[in-house]
Amino acid sequence: MEDRTGDALSAVPRAAFLHASDRWRADADGPIPIGHGQTSSQPRTVEAMLRLLEVRPGDRVLDIGSGSGWTTALLAWLAGPTGAVLGLEIEPELVQWGRENLARAGCAATIREARPGVLGAPDDGPWDRILVSADAGRFPQALVDQLAADGRLVAPVAGWLTLVERTGGQVRTSEHGPYRFVPLR
Repeated sequence: MEDRTGDALSAVPRAAFLHASDRWRADADGPIPIGHGQTSSQPRTVEAMLRLLEVRPGDRVLDIGSGSGWTTALLAWLAGPTGAVLGLEIEPELVQWGRENLARAGCAATIREARPGVLGAPDDGPWDRILVSADAGRFPQALVDQLAADGRLVAPVAGWLTLVERTGGQVRTSEHGPYRFVPLR
C-alpha cells in the first residue's frame, strides 16, 4: 500500500530545516525552537496534519506559518512537479531563512511574507489544500472562503486540530484531537 505522507517525511528530512546547532535533535518527536517565538513542529504532529490534508499531485497548496520551510517543502513533495505551493510567514527573518532552506533542498516552492491584516492569500486562490501551522483561536472563515471546490483545510482551532472539507458547496468540519501551537497572528 502506498504511503505518500511517509515517503514525503523520508524524502524531506527535518534536519535540513533546522539551525545547525539543533540538527542533532531533528529526529526527536518534539517541537524545536527556530527563533521569533516559533518552533519546528514535532514530526508526529506534522504527519497527522499531512495525512488529514491528503495533498494530491497537481494540487495548489497554501502553507500558513511556513517557519523554516520544512512543511512547505513537504507539501511541495506531495503536490509534485505539476502542483504549486505558496508558504506564508509573518516574520521577515524566517521568510528569508525559509527561502534559503528551500533553495538548498532544491524545492520548487515559494515563501513570502504574510500581509498584515490579511489571512491567507485570497488574491492567489482558490486553493485545493490549506495547511495552517499556528492556532487560529477561532474558526478561520476567511481561509474557508479561499478553498476550491473539493478543498481541504487543516488548522488548529482553539487547541483542536480541525479538518474543514468543502464538497459541492457544502462545508463540513471535524476535530482530530488536542494540539498546542503558537498563536496565529
